[in-house]
Amino acid sequence: MILKDKIPEQFYKLFRTKNMDYYMIFLVALYDENNEMYTALGLTIEEGKQIIQENMNRFRMEWQVDAEDVQELENETDGFSFSPTSILNRLIAWGWLKRDYEEKLNEYVISFPEYSQLYVELFKKLEADDSERERESILSVYSALFTYHSDPEKNNDILKNALKTSKGLSQLLSNMQDGMRSYFDELSGRKDFIGIQEVLVKELNNRDSRKYAILTTTDSFYRYKEAVKELIGSILSDNDLKKSELLRNRVLYDKETRQHIRNEKKIQYCDEAGMLVYKIEREFDVIERKYNRLIEQKTVFAKRALARIHYIMQEGSDTQDNTLKLVSILDKSTNPNEILEKLAACMKLTTPYENVTADSLFRRKEREREAFAPVKAEEPESSDMLDYVPKPLYTKSELDAFRTRNTKNGKFMADSNTVHSVEDLEKLMFIWNQTVNDETERKIIVEEDINGENGFRFSRVIIEE
Repeated sequence: MILKDKIPEQFYKLFRTKNMDYYMIFLVALYDENNEMYTALGLTIEEGKQIIQENMNRFRMEWQVDAEDVQELENETDGFSFSPTSILNRLIAWGWLKRDYEEKLNEYVISFPEYSQLYVELFKKLEADDSERERESILSVYSALFTYHSDPEKNNDILKNALKTSKGLSQLLSNMQDGMRSYFDELSGRKDFIGIQEVLVKELNNRDSRKYAILTTTDSFYRYKEAVKELIGSILSDNDLKKSELLRNRVLYDKETRQHIRNEKKIQYCDEAGMLVYKIEREFDVIERKYNRLIEQKTVFAKRALARIHYIMQEGSDTQDNTLKLVSILDKSTNPNEILEKLAACMKLTTPYENVTADSLFRRKEREREAFAPVKAEEPESSDMLDYVPKPLYTKSELDAFRTRNTKNGKFMADSNTVHSVEDLEKLMFIWNQTVNDETERKIIVEEDINGENGFRFSRVIIEE
C-alpha cells in the first residue's frame, strides 16, 4: 500500500490555515526532540505541550484567526484558544501526529506517521540556512572523485553521487542567475535613492549573494574546478588502461566460462565508469560557463545601479520634480497669470515670452544672418607682471581701524553693533584668523550667536589685546 492512501482527509488543513508557518515550526521542534536518544519510548503528551510552549515564547507568535481555526477550536472542550493543548490536539486530529498508549510509561505518547515524517523533513530543510550549500557541493564532488581514484575496487556508486552533486551545483548557479534577473527588473522600476538602496541592500543580504561571496573568495571556485579536472583526467587514464588490459585478457578465456563472464562484466563496469566521468566533465563545463555568466551579471548590475544613481542626480527623482509642484500651484491658485509673469521675470529669458501659433511656426526671419567676420584680438595695454599679482582685499590700515573702532578697555569685542555690512563681516573674519594663527597667548572668549543687521549671523567674540 502506498503512503499517499494512508493520508487522512484533514491532513491538508495545515496548508489552508493562516498560521501554517507556526504549525511547521512546532512539527519540526517535536520531530527533532522525538529523534533524540533520551526519548527512545517517545514523547509524552506533557513533553509535547512543553515544547510547543517554549517555541511560542521564543518566536513571540501572533495568531491569526480564520474560519477553519474557529471551527476547529469551537469543537474542543477547552474552548476557543491557541493554547499548547489545543494546538497538539489539532495536529493529532489532522493526522500529522499519532497518539499511542505506552505501558512502560503508563501514559500516552506521540509519534509521527511515516507519511508525516516525509513532510516534516521537508519543512526542516526549507527552514534550514543553506548558506554553505555550495561549499559542500564543490568539496563533495572533489572528495568523491578523490575517493574513487584511491579506491582499489572502483565503486561506480561514488561516481553517481559525484554526478548528482555536480548537477545540484549547476542548478544552484542557475538559481543565482534567475535571482539576478529579478533584481535587474526591480532596480529599473525604482525612481529615487531610497528605492535603489532597498534593492541593493536586499541583493547583498539574500542567500544567493552569500553563496556567491563564498564561491569567489576563500572557497575559490576555480581552485576546486581545476583540481576536479585533474582528477577526471587521471581517472579516465586509469580506466582506459584497465579496460585495455581486460580486452587483452578476453582471448585468454573460453566463451561461456566463469572467467569469461566475469571479464565481460568488468569491461561493462569500466564502460559505465567512463560514461559517468564524461558526464561529470560535461557538467563542470556547463558550471564554468554559468559561473562566468554570473560574474558578468554582477558587473552589469553594479554598473546599472551606478548609472541609475547618476541619472537621478542629474534629472532628479519623480518625488522631487519642481515642474509637478508648479503645475499643482497653478491649479490651486486663483491668479495663475501673475505667477507665470513673476516666474518669467525671475528666469531672465533672452527673448520675450510669446504664444506659439500656427503662423509663428512657419514664419521666416525678416533679417538675414550676418556674415562671419573675424575680429583681431586687442593687445593688452600693459605687460607688467605686477598686474597679475593678486592684491589683498583690505589693507592693514583698514583692518587696524576696524580693530580700534571695536576695542574698549583693551578688549576687542564683536557685538550686535560691530557688523553692518558684508565688508565688516569679512574684516571680522580676517581679525579672527589672524588672532588664532598668532603665536602670542591671548585670551579669546566665544559666546552666543548674534543675528545682526541684514541677516548676518556671527558669534559674540571677546579678544584681550
